[in-house]
Amino acid sequence: MISADNFDPVEDRRDAASKNRYVRRMFNDISGRYDFLNHFLSAGVDRLWRRKAVELSGLAEGDAFLDVACGTGDLSIEAAKSNAGKVVGVDFAENMLRAFRVKKVSSGLDGKIEMIQASAEDLPFPGEAFDVAAVAFGARNFGDLNKGLAEMHRVLKSGGRIVVLEFSKPRVFPVKQLYFLYFRHVLPAVGKIVSGDGSAYTYLPESVSAFPDGEDFVEVMRNVNFREIRSVPMTFGIATAYCGIK
Repeated sequence: MISADNFDPVEDRRDAASKNRYVRRMFNDISGRYDFLNHFLSAGVDRLWRRKAVELSGLAEGDAFLDVACGTGDLSIEAAKSNAGKVVGVDFAENMLRAFRVKKVSSGLDGKIEMIQASAEDLPFPGEAFDVAAVAFGARNFGDLNKGLAEMHRVLKSGGRIVVLEFSKPRVFPVKQLYFLYFRHVLPAVGKIVSGDGSAYTYLPESVSAFPDGEDFVEVMRNVNFREIRSVPMTFGIATAYCGIK
């Protein structure tokens, strides 16, 4: 088992199995505090980002929606509220799915959302099963980014849409400087105090720094055969939604 002390998101991202083991353990460990910290550390803006991602997906009534690396299910819940015909959330961390189950029952959407424990790199669905496939703040945690995106491509219907919502790196002064100060110093300190897991909130800024963003990520999507790709920056470029079509 890889530990926080010897896992490096830049070097070890080449070892998909090791990264998957590390990420699964980390999210299982912080699942009980995950929602609180997400909303607190983003001042609630993460909810708006997810809502916008669902809008950008072009989700229509009756569409089948796949939420990959769904975590505790915020994106799935947004899609279900938008009258999707079927919503399926997939995640490999069982404790995150337990938290998701509580939320979907309390939201009154239990009958509209299905949850499955599985890896993004091995989705348990036939080809062309979904109208929309999306991932919110989970793509950088894929053990193998290309394989995860290729799997999302495989399960989409012809003409289906993908949306990848992910943190990105602002480039405008002074947002860039404030962003990196917050991500590298404030977020890990607060995350450690609240979650009790210092490694999880050190991993976050490191994984964001290592993740390709902007045109680099557009090229990754192009390489797995998505087309008509566009990137939509949000909140001064702190997050970006990448949209494409199969």
